[in-house]
Amino acid sequence: MTPSPLSDKRQHVVETAYALFKRSGFHATGIDRIIAEADVAKMTMYRHFPSKDELIVEVLDYRARRFDDQLDQLAREGITPEQKIAKIFDWHGRWFHRPDFHGCLFAHALAEFGDPQHPVFKAVARQKDGLRQRMQSILAPVMPRGRAESAAAILLMLIEGATLMAQMGQGDLAIRDARKAALDIIAASRRPQ
Repeated sequence: MTPSPLSDKRQHVVETAYALFKRSGFHATGIDRIIAEADVAKMTMYRHFPSKDELIVEVLDYRARRFDDQLDQLAREGITPEQKIAKIFDWHGRWFHRPDFHGCLFAHALAEFGDPQHPVFKAVARQKDGLRQRMQSILAPVMPRGRAESAAAILLMLIEGATLMAQMGQGDLAIRDARKAALDIIAASRRPQ
């Protein structure tokens, strides 16, 4: 089944907005600029996205799906939980070196949309919670549930901190130290109390 021209245009708008939001931010990027860069009619834009907030949420969901797809590939590998977690940290280390790395799009969105009731805030929370839950499910087979929850929350904080440090130009050191700390936390959490 081939995608319809309408869904192609919608996806093109999302990808165009994604690139612009990454470079310039959410509030600084106006709808008219997205329309011009995507080369679509205003009516097309508003038919697909009646509000800018809806477009932002779709862009964040698009980015989350891309990230999840990459992590799904790691999850299929028959390796230990520690190796899977290490691969998540390694993925971030590679991302920090990409020429289009501008920090975490979700963290930027959270900085611009701080109201917990706002749909953009909720999209950010879904993505971050999804990553935490993924790591928790990786750890669950090798440690008690409470420890897996706690360890996953700490691992998420390590990733977020390393991402911020990478944005400040210290990505290699940050991800190396975060990865080591993550593996130490997992080892300590596996020990019987």
